[in-house]
Amino acid sequence: MVTAREKRLAPLRTPTSLSEDATRDISAALTGLLADVFAIYLKTKNFHWHVSGPHFRDYHLLLDEQAAELFAMTDPIAERARKIGGTTLRSIGQIAKESRVSDNDADYVDPLDMLAELRDDNNDLVGRMREVHDLCDEHGDIATASLLENWVDETERRVWFLFETGRRGNG
Repeated sequence: MVTAREKRLAPLRTPTSLSEDATRDISAALTGLLADVFAIYLKTKNFHWHVSGPHFRDYHLLLDEQAAELFAMTDPIAERARKIGGTTLRSIGQIAKESRVSDNDADYVDPLDMLAELRDDNNDLVGRMREVHDLCDEHGDIATASLLENWVDETERRVWFLFETGRRGNG
């Protein structure tokens, strides 16, 4: 029996060789991942706009570069969910509901604390990407797995740069 929701979504069903379970599971996982990427993107821009101190220029440019990398991931993630027959984010409210990234609305955050927080957020994102990759492997979705491999590499690079830039002391 076809539900009312399934009838509403029928026009959005992109043909795919993946099973219905794969479409449901992977598109849901990609939607959660997309919400996390948007949340880290916005936090990165927040810190970019509000960084201060003696390393302002370096941190400001680093955070802007990293925000651009994050934003560049958003469309491919959403489009991948659609390509396999699923749907994805529709609103800021859905991002807030789906994201597992903690907000930081503080009036002031120490620049090194900004870097450490983003390092941890990106490191957590790597773990979530690996979980989605495992799900793709279970369902035989090699295309999504391949995209994730590149995003894991990019995200690990952000973690590395944030770690090295945020080191305290002499090395």
